[in-house]
Amino acid sequence: MTRFVIRALIAALGLWLASEVVPGIAVPGGWTSLLVAAILLGVVNAIVRPVVFVLTLPITVVTLGLFLLVVNAAMLGLVGLLLQGFVVDGLWAGIFGSLVVGAVSWLGHLLIGDGRERG
Repeated sequence: MTRFVIRALIAALGLWLASEVVPGIAVPGGWTSLLVAAILLGVVNAIVRPVVFVLTLPITVVTLGLFLLVVNAAMLGLVGLLLQGFVVDGLWAGIFGSLVVGAVSWLGHLLIGDGRERG
């Protein structure tokens, strides 16, 4: 449970950084909206993203994986549509925002690990 909370906080940090760096992403709802957006992004990435990934697999293969940027931007945009306190304004904002959130999540993953024992 604590691992889930830490991952949600890291995702919220990534969303906050994206709202500060990327024009077109805003969080008018404050920290509570960031936390709800982070949890909702986790749910969307766990349920919707695999279905979208399979449906767009041919175009992803043709573009050598670059279409995954659009898929990630769409997942961030879906969170923006579902949550009123989080705004993603356009495709490019979604792409750059998903890059920022992904980088922060990757760094957080390096810090806390993946939860598996080594050795």
